Amino acid sequence: MWRPVSRVKCAALATVPLAVAGCRGPLSTLSPAGPVAQDIASLWWGLLAGATALTMLVFVLLALGFGRPREVREGRWVFGMGVWFALGVLSLTLAAALWVGERILPHGPALEVRAHARQWSWSFTHPGADGPVRAEGVLHIPAGQPVDVLITSQDVIHSFWVPQLGGKMDAIPGRENRLRIEAAQPGTYEGQCAEFCGLEHASMRFEVIAHDPAQWPPVSPEGSLQ
Repeated sequence: MWRPVSRVKCAALATVPLAVAGCRGPLSTLSPAGPVAQDIASLWWGLLAGATALTMLVFVLLALGFGRPREVREGRWVFGMGVWFALGVLSLTLAAALWVGERILPHGPALEVRAHARQWSWSFTHPGADGPVRAEGVLHIPAGQPVDVLITSQDVIHSFWVPQLGGKMDAIPGRENRLRIEAAQPGTYEGQCAEFCGLEHASMRFEVIAHDPAQWPPVSPEGSLQ
């Protein structure tokens, strides 16, 4: 028998597209544009599935707590679902996190570029036809190949993050950290400092331009100083 859907259910269903739409965009991990970012996004969805399964288990147990007293099979609900099911989900998500974490490490050869942070801007250096080329606020890389970013800081702790191309890595004064990124296709990708570093932290953004491999290195790259 058909029953009218309540206003509360309609409102709940209407928020789903809005919530999903908020997860996309140039600074979203869920809009990957390269293999490293794709691994991170896949892990995110896997963790969400695991969290959803555990949450559903809790709601089922909560629902069973209502109603008239009845006989409950201890082996099924305490050991089967409460212990082994939860341990299974947590073990799978932990294994997936370790596997992805190992995959996104900078193994093997890659093009090296440099990112130097200071309050509140970034400068980048990449190989050019006549030697290293420095640019302000714009990092140039070739598309279709792995790139290792060597990250340093002049003053306080910052964090290099281009969500569509890879994970994030802190920029620490007196230390050089390495982060691997890769763009599958030529294009422009947005990045930002992911560590609060002062009053102008929100404006500490930059761009990554991935060039066609046939046109690498660029002759007069955007933002170049030499």
